[in-house]
Amino acid sequence: MSEAQKHVWEGAIPLQIHLHESEVTTLPPPPPALVLAPRLGYLPLLISLLKPQFSSTLPPGVDTIWFEYKGLPLKWYIPTGVLFDLLCVEPERPWNLTVHFRGYPSNILLPCEGEDSVKWSFINSLKEAAYVINGNSKNVMNMSQTDQVELWGSVLNGNLETYRRVASKLKLGTFEDEYMENVSSVLIKSPQSPGDTDVTGQVKTGRIPVRLYLWTVNEEFDDFEDAPQIDNWDKVSYINRPVEIYKEDGKYFSLNDAVKRILPEFFPENSFVTEGDANINQIEEGESSSDPGSSCNTLEIAEIKFVRVQGIEPILDIPFSWVVSNLMNPEYFLHMCVCLKVSKSNAVQ
Repeated sequence: MSEAQKHVWEGAIPLQIHLHESEVTTLPPPPPALVLAPRLGYLPLLISLLKPQFSSTLPPGVDTIWFEYKGLPLKWYIPTGVLFDLLCVEPERPWNLTVHFRGYPSNILLPCEGEDSVKWSFINSLKEAAYVINGNSKNVMNMSQTDQVELWGSVLNGNLETYRRVASKLKLGTFEDEYMENVSSVLIKSPQSPGDTDVTGQVKTGRIPVRLYLWTVNEEFDDFEDAPQIDNWDKVSYINRPVEIYKEDGKYFSLNDAVKRILPEFFPENSFVTEGDANINQIEEGESSSDPGSSCNTLEIAEIKFVRVQGIEPILDIPFSWVVSNLMNPEYFLHMCVCLKVSKSNAVQ
């Protein structure tokens, strides 16, 4: 267990949550709720903290909790920390959110029935990650009810030790830090390595489940406060594409390499996307589904403005294996928020 992993599990975002004015039926209106929300958690799980504060002023009806930020409904199945990293380019503390208990925007958000919906979304993501890593998800599907309850409870309560104990039974493996001197030679010689040396002399060392939230801008900005805001989910491409790590003698696979491999549409000469990977790319219904490669200019030039993982912006030359080993979410996905600067001449049409 590394210090970085402990910090990730202890990470929290201060929230100031206001009840939407349309749902206030008393005077004076209730004060905002101040909450420390775990980065690895999900907004609907805060209902037990919020309902007592706002229940006396709510109009009659059935509770269907949802949140918004500057008018944008927030997707409940995206971890709270990822939402903050994506939508607050210039970090806002406390993060001012609005909560609703009525008028669920089912045309924008998937249905959410409270904690059960969040739990099963988490378990389904875990199954998907297992399939990417091992080629099957049987260990997750065969989890005992006790282990399933303990695993979910560890996420709810931020208990890293319990999580590690239960998650170890899933045999989803660990990822070596590639900059260690002996790793390359061991992997190249090992007959158990999942990937053989390819024609470029590179060696595949593992498949990493990645969820990348891509946001492109045409304007240059030097300060985050000047960056264009995301005010519509159509501006975000949700890319669910595994990264296959390849190594060359004397080199390690960096975060920069990983981003460019995930985004061959913008960095074609740096990408080695297999046929299987190309088919795995998924963009959520209702979000941007434009194909950057459909632009009239097929050799688009893009600049990486920033990459955020767990609230930090690692240097792009950091070994990707370190990022994976230390900053992965509990469902074994690495969530990355990426902003690209694309010139207008090369912008997606």
